[in-house]
Parts: sequence; C-alpha cells; structure tokens
Amino acid sequence: MAKFIALFFILTAVTYNYAAPTTNLNLDALTVTLDENTMCTFLPRTWGGDIGASESDAVAFCSQDNAQAPGANPMPTGFIASSHYLTGEGYVQYTGRIDISAYGLSPSDGGGQYDNAGDGSPNNATCGGFKKFVNLIEPDIGHWCIRCCTDAGQCDTGDSTKGCEYVIPGDYS
Repeated sequence: MAKFIALFFILTAVTYNYAAPTTNLNLDALTVTLDENTMCTFLPRTWGGDIGASESDAVAFCSQDNAQAPGANPMPTGFIASSHYLTGEGYVQYTGRIDISAYGLSPSDGGGQYDNAGDGSPNNATCGGFKKFVNLIEPDIGHWCIRCCTDAGQCDTGDSTKGCEYVIPGDYS
C-alpha cells in the first residue's frame, strides 16, 4: 500500500508539472491596447489552441492591467520572448518572437490574423483608443506582431497570408 501511495504522489507531481495550465480566463476579453509599457495580443481561448481556428473567438491577453483594455487576461508567463515597440505616423506596434511552449501552441501551426476589419475577427474586437488593429501570431516561425492605428490606412488587414514581416515591418530578433 505504501508503494501505491508513493507512486500516486509521484505521478500526480509529474502530471501537474506537465499539464496545461488551468486558469479562469475572461472569455469576454475583446479589447487590446498598446503603449510603451503595455503589450497585448489575441490568443485562442484554450491553452494549446490553433491560431487560425480561433480567429472568430480568440480572447485578449496583456502584459499588465490597463484601463484601455479592461478585463484582458494576463499574458502567459514567458510567451513573449522578445518585443520591439515602434510608433509612427498614425500607428503604434510591437513585433518580436514568441515561446510557443508557454501557451502550448503547435510548432506546425501556420498561424493566423486577428483584426477589427468588417465584423472583426474575433467579432467586436478592438484596440482601446485606436480606430483599427491587426495582430498576427505565427507559431511555426515564432513570430508575433500587432499594430494599432489612429489612421486606419496604416493597418493592413488584407494580406494576412503574407505574414508578420510583410504586414507589420519591424524587428523580429
């Protein structure tokens, strides 16, 4: 019996260390924002979800609480491997690299785009304080990018298949 109990505790510890994180996500979080101190992105509502399949029902995650993105979920620890903030005429953006293991994303996931063009993807998504946004996550190459625009013409939402480096030029180191 003692061996069984010891084995049970060992298996429980191993399972706990390798199981998907279970958090109470705010599934109504549809607002991101960007500034020098806050970076946000959309991600699937379930840990390890597929980016393209989640385009219609993703939820917002931010690096810190921000009044412009009320209710956004906390960014998964270690998800942003590098980030580069840039502001230009009519836009602000972040570009960089992600650690896909921090949210259980598949290395074979070609990614997808979240935006608020038309009805939006996800529906009713916004970037607080801005007219338009475009956000791509590319697990297969470890890139992420997001741009929020006061000048809607600065957010290219029509070329998602061309990827981050085309849609949002920037630093991906």
